[in-house]
Amino acid sequence: MIIIKTKEEIELMRESALIVSKTLGMLATEIKPGVTPNKLDKLAETFIRDNGAIPGFLGLYGCPSTLLTSVNEQVVHGLPTDRPLEDGDIIAVDCGAVLNDFYGDHAYTFEVGEVAEETKKLLQVTKESLYIGIRETKVGNRVEDIGYAIQQYCEKHGYGVVRELCGHGLGRKLHEDPEVPNYGKRGRGKKLVNGITIAIEPMINLGARNIRTLKDGWTIVTADGKPSAHFEHDVAIVDGKPELLSTFAYIYKALGIISNEEDEFRQVPLVL
Repeated sequence: MIIIKTKEEIELMRESALIVSKTLGMLATEIKPGVTPNKLDKLAETFIRDNGAIPGFLGLYGCPSTLLTSVNEQVVHGLPTDRPLEDGDIIAVDCGAVLNDFYGDHAYTFEVGEVAEETKKLLQVTKESLYIGIRETKVGNRVEDIGYAIQQYCEKHGYGVVRELCGHGLGRKLHEDPEVPNYGKRGRGKKLVNGITIAIEPMINLGARNIRTLKDGWTIVTADGKPSAHFEHDVAIVDGKPELLSTFAYIYKALGIISNEEDEFRQVPLVL
């Protein structure tokens, strides 16, 4: 059952999402060759707790870490390790936090040093597909309209769209109804209405869409060993339109990137 949120609850969820946004922004300047995902994990846990929130993943479903860090061919759910990042790697950092009894949950795939052009393009297209999906998150549409838009855009570029994993409703629980796949058919799925809050998260492979799970029971990798990208935002439907609760603006500020990609999804401008 989809749990509809009031506007007041949505504003509390925005605060939760922004804790995650600030955490990813803090990590942005730490991600470089020689740094280990375990170090990033410790930095994130300290930052979240220092800001009055609780790590959202740590202990949930038995998760042993604050972050899920997926490097190169790892699609999602990569457990942090002591293997140092290398020049040319990419790392998807997925982070969750609980504040005001609500979850924030989103992800960004970072470049480590100088990354191959075909991998840069994968990241660019995957992030673009996220906003294409967000644009479909409005009253009158259905859940699979989101996935259809993401799928069409990514497959047009020759990429594999992961089927076994999907976005989800978000609220007092990390995973609520509805499931939000990154593929689908127009006009199919649950109807989108005001007050729905979801996490949209394209998981897109440079090669085929096939995946497998490693022996740790967590880390999911591409079956062909090619890189995968993952970007995620928290979105609510307010007054019929998508309202972005999370932001990549803290990441962009840290990295010196100028972007207006989020502006159309904010009724009130974000103040950093």
